[in-house]
Amino acid sequence: MIDYCILGSGISGSTIANILSKKHKVIIIDKAKGIGGRSSNKKIQNATLDHGLQYFSPKTKTFDKFLKKLIKYNILKNWEGNHLDFSFRKRLFGKKIIGKHGNNDLCKHLVKKIKIQNHEEIFSIKFKRKFWLIKSMKKLIISKNLIITFPYLQSKKLAQKYLSKDILNLNIKMDPNITLMVSEKKLIQNPISSIKTNNRIISWISNENSKKRFKSNRTYWTIQTSYKFSKKKIDFYKNKKNLYSKIILNEFCKIIGAKKQDLQIVQMHGWKYSYNRNKTKFKSYWDKKLGLGICGDWFIGPNAESAWLSALNLFSKIKKTRLRN
Repeated sequence: MIDYCILGSGISGSTIANILSKKHKVIIIDKAKGIGGRSSNKKIQNATLDHGLQYFSPKTKTFDKFLKKLIKYNILKNWEGNHLDFSFRKRLFGKKIIGKHGNNDLCKHLVKKIKIQNHEEIFSIKFKRKFWLIKSMKKLIISKNLIITFPYLQSKKLAQKYLSKDILNLNIKMDPNITLMVSEKKLIQNPISSIKTNNRIISWISNENSKKRFKSNRTYWTIQTSYKFSKKKIDFYKNKKNLYSKIILNEFCKIIGAKKQDLQIVQMHGWKYSYNRNKTKFKSYWDKKLGLGICGDWFIGPNAESAWLSALNLFSKIKKTRLRN
């Protein structure tokens, strides 16, 4: 019998799964083919491109200590280089920590001993006779407890019948993001590692070669669009990739000084629920009677650390109650 079924293998899901698995039987269900949620990456030939989470930048002592431990274990590393903030015309300082092979290395490390079922999209959940019945297209999973780590709107839609009014009435609007990955046809020794900008179309540019994970005869760039651009285009990007790519590339060339004829589009990806800029009054959700929990970055703030802290907060609530084993 499964003690905890966890939906989602992102940072919050991987973190709560890792903690609970030390004393309980845990399974993770994820609809994606890989691990990591928004910390996942794209493999292009021998190159690894972080198309979601760009880096970890600890704000609290506890998260800083956790990341230092993973650096010591050779799972994460510091991203050295020339990081610029064009919105203030200065260099960006502060820690930038990345995965040695990809930013989902953190999640992979946390769940390496946990059973994971990928390519499983959950269609319904039902609480019946003290157990959770979790249905996907392929199978039925029965678990004593259920933890959901989806973005707010997806969590609400799936578990609406079982959530308190406090959670159902939250006014959360998660911001979208569109990411374009491109390569230059030859290796350019560009001194720029990343650029943060207040451009009307582009908000972030990353030189993926500067992360020193791979060797290539090409230069790879990850471009993330601004909130205003993403909000207008997210619902149409799949059918208008060529048009949107041209718009983004025009701005990219102006910022970097690249020539459009030297660039090749690798891939475009849309994140409909990228991040929540506003804090809630909660850090996680736990219903001890049902054995239903929810955690995720959207409870606390728009970064990876918030997802990690939310998972820790959920565990503290579970620990205080009588665990349903």
